[in-house]
Amino acid sequence: MKKMMILLIAAGLLVTQARPAAAQIKDPVKEVEKEGENRVNRGIDKTIDKGFDKIEEGIGSLFKKGKKDKNAKKEEAGKSEQAGTPSASSEQKAGAALNWAKYDFIPGDRVIFEDNQTGEENGEFPSRWDLKKGDVEIVEFGGENVIRFMSGASSIIPYLKNPGKDYLPDVFTIEMDVFFDSSEQPEYIIALHDLKNQTGSGLHYIVCLPGGIRCQGTDKAYSGLNLWNKQEESHWRHIAIGFNIRSLKVYFDDERLINIPNLGWDPTGVTVSISNAVSPQYFFIKNIRIAEGGQKLYDRFLQDGKIISNGIRFDVNMATLKPESMGIINEIATLMKEHPDINFSVEGHTDSDGDSDFNQTLSEQRAATVVSTLMKLGIDSNRMTSIGWGESSPVDSNATPEGKANNRRVEFVKM
Repeated sequence: MKKMMILLIAAGLLVTQARPAAAQIKDPVKEVEKEGENRVNRGIDKTIDKGFDKIEEGIGSLFKKGKKDKNAKKEEAGKSEQAGTPSASSEQKAGAALNWAKYDFIPGDRVIFEDNQTGEENGEFPSRWDLKKGDVEIVEFGGENVIRFMSGASSIIPYLKNPGKDYLPDVFTIEMDVFFDSSEQPEYIIALHDLKNQTGSGLHYIVCLPGGIRCQGTDKAYSGLNLWNKQEESHWRHIAIGFNIRSLKVYFDDERLINIPNLGWDPTGVTVSISNAVSPQYFFIKNIRIAEGGQKLYDRFLQDGKIISNGIRFDVNMATLKPESMGIINEIATLMKEHPDINFSVEGHTDSDGDSDFNQTLSEQRAATVVSTLMKLGIDSNRMTSIGWGESSPVDSNATPEGKANNRRVEFVKM
């Protein structure tokens, strides 16, 4: 009898251990073959007005959300971008972003809002945001923290001081990564207005669909198509928005899909929502940044004798370029080709998180990666040197995410 009880208890423990954590999300990239079993009838609505009717009506969450046990929260949460050991092979991967060779998006040069979900607790509401409506939380997905929209009527607003005021400059950029799952038909909606705290009319919305981008205003609509087939794969996509006094450009990965010379309306804030989702599973965003724009690169160079960029980004703990870095790098290459008398010292900088010796090594490797990439674009190596300064020369406070983002930069200094 005792042996039988021991066997029963052991079997019970095995079943318990086999259960996944409640807040754990399977990576659908690995589950594409099963997508047909999970599909439901979610016909996509192509009109933004109808899509926002769904948001305002509030469909509500049709499934129970779960929270990961606090003792089992993500091991990497809270580590700095620079924590760990640099990868020795990262420079060899420097050419991986070169397929974005025609990308011409230039990020703003002063970050005013930054959220890469570092240090967030799984299952909690994202601390850098405010909620307009719905259900949103942090989950671990693909080995990193991301923001998940839990219900089909969810909207969030950046958490800023004085949100009721117009906090978007005359020249600004907005960037984020959004996830498109092949088993769903997602719509991510970026309103250029704070729908919770700001009043006004003539609002403009940017709708990110698997097949492209739409920009909808009170009396105008623009659309751009992307050849990516949503049925073929599940993938993160980089969305970049640039506004300059009156013109609006929107990029979907390396393609510019929207180019409006005169928007006819002044953006005042940001709201991120989802639509066309009854019971969303894989509606994620990450790496959100709002930055104030600046002068053209050559104008900055003439004025300051150098160009400072925090738009050149790398994989965490590595010197491997992210593809969206190519906007700045392509522009630098063009500038150097048009002005053969210009030579640069390429200088890497980090924030103060993590070990200072690691930061020094990482900054050197990242500067070398940029030089290597420019060489692949046709710039003679004799016109460039690389150097790293680690965390020794901050330009902003390291006490805020925005300050850290400004300190993580690459400078092109005249030599």
